[in-house]
Amino acid sequence: MSALDRVNQRLRRVAALVNNKRRVTGAPPCHLGIDLGTADVVLIACDESGEPHAAFLEWADVVRDGVVLDYFGAIQIVKSLVAKAEEKLGQHFTTASTSFPPGTDPYACVNVLKAANLNVTGMLDEPSVVARLLEIDRGAVVDIGGGTTGISVVEGGRIVYSADEPTGGRHVTLTLAGNRRISYEEAEAIKRGPDAAQILPIIQPVFEKMADIIRTHLADRPVEQLYLSGGTCCFPGAADIFAAELPGLEVILPSEPLYLTPLAITMNQTFEHSDGR
Repeated sequence: MSALDRVNQRLRRVAALVNNKRRVTGAPPCHLGIDLGTADVVLIACDESGEPHAAFLEWADVVRDGVVLDYFGAIQIVKSLVAKAEEKLGQHFTTASTSFPPGTDPYACVNVLKAANLNVTGMLDEPSVVARLLEIDRGAVVDIGGGTTGISVVEGGRIVYSADEPTGGRHVTLTLAGNRRISYEEAEAIKRGPDAAQILPIIQPVFEKMADIIRTHLADRPVEQLYLSGGTCCFPGAADIFAAELPGLEVILPSEPLYLTPLAITMNQTFEHSDGR
């Protein structure tokens, strides 16, 4: 089984667990990974083998591209998610791992976790944890979140280039809101709803803009495989647009891209322990 297949299995497991509060008896000791994203905060609890046992998500606008906009709100959300994990698993958590977008203050999220009474035991930039999880030796990781399209080039298993440009899920929502003359909140609900595929003709230019950003940054850094990450990549048809706009690149879409970075953050603890660090 390839690394991608293993990750896809675990991502599907995470998706099935999200916000499921049903108590678990006899769960093995777990560690936490917490991703403070632009559109949401995600907590995943995995055991030492990397198997997920709990996952919680709260949509929130408390962090934007690595900058904490609502410090108190972020702390409260983290505390709430940790409490839910503790209740579900019957375990008390005092540590967690986290991550940060390249080029941002790595301690912004750390400070939130510390204020939520958690010691941070693992921290690495987002594309590095994703590349590590997927065992990428050479390729590009494209993380499309709420506000930006991030491109990171991996060579020899390490990030050798990173860039981040404005154009993400918020721009998709704004485009839809303007076209339909509806509120941002209404557009966001449609974007996440069961009929999202029907609005593709309206928002396709936004994804083409993202593809152009990717093309520009990879022009002098040829790679053969492009791995998609981030909630915006969940949109039906997004991967097909990238494949059409970026011929010659193998576009790889994990099964649940919304949870790829949070799972990678949590699994990074497993890697650290197995490395003896």
